[in-house]
Amino acid sequence: MTSLDVKRIYKEISMLTIGEKMAVLSKLLSEVSSAVVAREGTDIYCLKGLGKEICSGMEAQEYVDSERDSWAEGRSLLSIEG
Repeated sequence: MTSLDVKRIYKEISMLTIGEKMAVLSKLLSEVSSAVVAREGTDIYCLKGLGKEICSGMEAQEYVDSERDSWAEGRSLLSIEG
């Protein structure tokens, strides 16, 4: 799956109601947690680098500051633009 696919999927999810988003999140968490439990030797380090494209080209502190500012405004950098 490409970064563009992820952005397209996220854009579609972002148009859902809060209840629908919670349902999607619940299903994804269940699926991912089941996959992690089923996989032998899985540890937290397997998540290294996951989502790095979200803040590519940004300094770490710049990303953190922007994300914190977005909380006060009710938005998030995780609402992928593009």
